[in-house]
Amino acid sequence: MGPVRTCVGCRTTGPRSALLRVVVVQDELVVDVARRMPGRGAWLHPDPGCLEKAERRRAFGRALRVAGQPGTSAVHRHLEQQEQDVVG
Repeated sequence: MGPVRTCVGCRTTGPRSALLRVVVVQDELVVDVARRMPGRGAWLHPDPGCLEKAERRRAFGRALRVAGQPGTSAVHRHLEQQEQDVVG
């Protein structure tokens, strides 16, 4: 099955290939599409519901060990783009 990771939103585990890796770059969350960016990463299902849960629980700051909560607009845009690619 390969490496297993835990989603910071819903807290369920899944294969690494099924989750998005996000990292902090200048106080903003960025989706690490290639899963190769340096630094600590957090894992998230590519589901807007999981992103909302993670934001509500303030999970990104804890998981990534940064002060405060990083901005999530880039992750929202990435999920919206994926949704449009599936529909269109």
